[in-house]
Amino acid sequence: MDELIDPIQLVKDTEIYKNCKNIVIGKGNLSADIMFIGEAPGKNEDEQGLPFVGKAGKNLDDMLSKVGLSLEDVYIANILKCRPPENRNPLPDEIRTHTPWLVKQINEIKPKVICSLGNYATKFFLADGNVDKMDDQPGITSIHGRVKNIVFHGMDIKLIPLFHPAAIIYKRDLLPLWFADMEIVKNEVKLTKIQKTLI
Repeated sequence: MDELIDPIQLVKDTEIYKNCKNIVIGKGNLSADIMFIGEAPGKNEDEQGLPFVGKAGKNLDDMLSKVGLSLEDVYIANILKCRPPENRNPLPDEIRTHTPWLVKQINEIKPKVICSLGNYATKFFLADGNVDKMDDQPGITSIHGRVKNIVFHGMDIKLIPLFHPAAIIYKRDLLPLWFADMEIVKNEVKLTKIQKTLI
C-alpha cells in the first residue's frame, strides 16, 4: 500500500462512514499471534465502537475461554470499520475502500494465524481481497477448520476459516465443529511458536 495514502481518511471519505456512530477498529492484543477477522460491525458494535460485543461477541468470548484463550491472546477486527445500514452485506466499493486499513493492521500485528469468521470473510481472504473473485471461492461449510497457506496483499498468511459466532446462536449443532476447529487453531499457533524458537 502506498504509504502516502491514509486508510483512515479513505474510510472517512465514504458514504457509509456518514451513517455510522463509531469507527470500529478492533480489540485485543496488538502483538497477538492470532487474528480473528469478521465481515463488518453490527448495531451494538457501532454503538460501542468495538467489534463483537453483541450476542455473537459474547458467543465468541465464551468459546475462546473454553479453549483457554482470551483477548490477551488474540486480536479481533472486521473487514469493514463502519456498520453497513441495516446490517446489509458490504458493497464492493466499501470493501475496496476499507481493505487498506485491514492490510495495515495485519502488517503491524503480524499474526501467525488468521481466523476468518464466516462465509464472507473467508471468501474475502481466499480471493486476496478482490471482490470480483469472491463468488468463485468455496464456502465456509466445505473448508471450515482446514489450514490454508495463502498470500494476502503480498503477505504469507496461515488462514483457518471458522464458522461465524452468530451462526452458532441459531445452529447449535455447529458448536462441536467450532470447538474442534479451535483446537486446530491452537495447535497451529503452538507449532509456529516452536518453529520460531528453532530459527
